[in-house]
Amino acid sequence: MGKNNTKPSNDWKDRLNVVYSTNPDFVYQTDEEPEAETLEPAKQHLKVSIDRKQRAGKSVTLVQGFVGTDDDLKELGRLLKNKCGVGGSVKDGEVIIQGEFKQKVADILTAAGYKVKVI
Repeated sequence: MGKNNTKPSNDWKDRLNVVYSTNPDFVYQTDEEPEAETLEPAKQHLKVSIDRKQRAGKSVTLVQGFVGTDDDLKELGRLLKNKCGVGGSVKDGEVIIQGEFKQKVADILTAAGYKVKVI
């Protein structure tokens, strides 16, 4: 499938080193996994915790357990960073907020309709 997953791609780079089929109904499949649909906030179960490992002694607040697209996760990270007034990032399916804002992040997520467990 192509970049937008609505129709097959005609980009030759996606099919490089592919053996073609003589089957007229053959549909080329890439190794890309489709992104998970974003669940509504009431069905999300997020975990908020403090982490100090591998961070040179600095504390960060982690939000884990988000089910959805990368764009929606980045939007959630942007919301949390703005509300807390600090920096952070979104990596490997989790939101990283610089500093110890565990309770504040939990309150923001609860107000947004998410189910939150503080660890």
